[in-house]
Amino acid sequence: MPTKKFKPVTAGTRFRSVSAFDELTRDGAEKSLLEPIRKTGGRNHHGRVTSRRRGGGAKRMYRRVDFRRDKHGVPGTVTHIEYDPNRSANIALIQYTDGEKRYILHPRGLKQGDTVVSGPGSDIRIGNALPLGEVPLGTVVHNIELKLGKGGQIVRSAGGGAQVVAKEGGFVTLRLPSTEVRMVRAECMATIGQIGNTDHELQVLGKAGAPRWRGRRPKVRGVAMHPVDHPLGGGEGKTSGGRPPVSPWGKPEGVKTRKQKKQSNQYIVRGRRRGKATQ
Repeated sequence: MPTKKFKPVTAGTRFRSVSAFDELTRDGAEKSLLEPIRKTGGRNHHGRVTSRRRGGGAKRMYRRVDFRRDKHGVPGTVTHIEYDPNRSANIALIQYTDGEKRYILHPRGLKQGDTVVSGPGSDIRIGNALPLGEVPLGTVVHNIELKLGKGGQIVRSAGGGAQVVAKEGGFVTLRLPSTEVRMVRAECMATIGQIGNTDHELQVLGKAGAPRWRGRRPKVRGVAMHPVDHPLGGGEGKTSGGRPPVSPWGKPEGVKTRKQKKQSNQYIVRGRRRGKATQ
């Protein structure tokens, strides 16, 4: 989907670009698949801020997307391709032969009127979902399960696609968009094709109001605060802090805090950062 640039009539629109929405077939949404979203403003159930710099934003409804693709053997027709404010990818409305309607992630090249089907034995066509063990080598897939029956968990954003590079035993090896190479069980479901809206990464927000529409509030530098508010605050004139970046509570920022467990890394053949095996 190409992007549209604005005439530089203001400083905010000089570099701003948005999607042209050429692939979309309608503006509305299927009301039976909508759910309300309760905004938290970054606060937990006690009302305390646990995730800073969140709040505001445009009101929107959640679209129930079928990540499991568990309607096996029932063909469905693409009736509409729609915008989803909750994700970078577009979504496609599928109407199955039994009358049920579901949303799926819109793959690149899937058009209105095309037919999709899921389940073992399905054809290798864009939009079809089937177990990874049945996908030929070199095929690009998305919406990949990590646990059988849980639904797609990885490769779900705009322009994403993982390539099937090897099969061995009960596992299929995938090369992810992050260049990470990992093994996934052959019984897990995946959808054929690359996710559409590939030009999403070319969009430029262009002005301060655009992140506010998305619920992202401004980030204030610690060195610009008072000493009572931040460890890096204060000082005569402008200072650079004099210590490594820390949070307002003195915790180091930019360091890894995740505890590496063997269970989460044992299927990663090559990591995305160091390019070497993690086993």
